[in-house]
Amino acid sequence: MGIDICFEKGTVVSPLSGADKFEAIRALIRGAPVFREIADLEEFEASVIERERAQSTGFGRGVAIAHGPTSKVSRVLVGMGISREGIPFEATDGKPVHLLFIIASPPHMNLDYLRVLSALVRCLREQAVRDSLLSPVDVSDIERRMREVFARGLEQSIAPNRGTKACGAAG
Repeated sequence: MGIDICFEKGTVVSPLSGADKFEAIRALIRGAPVFREIADLEEFEASVIERERAQSTGFGRGVAIAHGPTSKVSRVLVGMGISREGIPFEATDGKPVHLLFIIASPPHMNLDYLRVLSALVRCLREQAVRDSLLSPVDVSDIERRMREVFARGLEQSIAPNRGTKACGAAG
């Protein structure tokens, strides 16, 4: 089983709107075409919001990575929303979120989900990466940038030759 996550057309919503984190989550799930692959979008949305109510996924530095399991999808999916104004998210540092990621994953692919989460966290730690994603560019350029940094983060977080592949990575 391998990861084949691509930040290609349909993964980024920019600008992302929402007066609070729940509105932003709904807007990203409904607005990112990548999530149309999910057979029951309302069930997935409820799962992500339930998880967010239990504990905020805003880990600081203007980033949140919300997630929810769903048996209505066959692979791990990632959507990204950009809010240049920022969204109140109850992040650990108390600052608004500018980059919201949502991960959908089938329950039986928990290891792949953890690898995706790890790669995202790893690449989003860098201020330069966050700044480049927030610079005023078109969505296709943001998807290209994210595809590149995600591939690097995935390569760094996973030992080579484990059958895992990210877009842009040799494999």
